[in-house]
Amino acid sequence: MPFIIGFTKNMPNKTINFCSSKEPYFDFSNFDRRHPINLDGKIWPSTEHYFQAKKFEGTEHEEAVRLTKTPAEAAEMGRRRDLPLRKDWEQVKDKVMYDACYAKFTQFVDIQALLLSTGDATLVEHTKNDSYWGDGGDGTGENMLGRILMEIRTVLQSKP
Repeated sequence: MPFIIGFTKNMPNKTINFCSSKEPYFDFSNFDRRHPINLDGKIWPSTEHYFQAKKFEGTEHEEAVRLTKTPAEAAEMGRRRDLPLRKDWEQVKDKVMYDACYAKFTQFVDIQALLLSTGDATLVEHTKNDSYWGDGGDGTGENMLGRILMEIRTVLQSKP
C-alpha cells in the first residue's frame, strides 16, 4: 500500500466537505463510530482511537486510549501532555493516520463505495478546530486528512 506525504492531483472541479455528524460524508471523519477497525491485532472503536493511542505506543496509555468510550474521549486523552508522547510522533503521525484510514476503507465495503463514489472531488475536513488535519474552517489549513483520503481513493481506484 503506497503512502506519499504531500499527495497532489490535478485539481478536481468539485469539493466535498466532511466533519459534522449531520452531513452525508460524516463516515469520512475519524469520529465515525460505525466503522471500528481491526489493526495491529486489535479492534479499535474508531480511527480516532487508533490514531490517538499510537501517540503512546508501547505504554499502558496506548491500551487505555483504545478502551475509551468515544472518539472524543480518545482525542482528549491523546492531547494530554502529562503522558509520555512517543519521541518520533511528528515523523510518524501522517503514516499512522494513513494506516488507520486505509484499514477503515478496505475493511468496510459501504464506505469504500462511498469514497469511490466521490470520483475526483476534493475531500476537505472542514473544521475551524484543526488547521493541520482539516482546513482550519477557512480553507487555509493543510487538510491532511482529506489529502490522505484522496490518496487512498486513488489506490482503491487502481485496484481491479
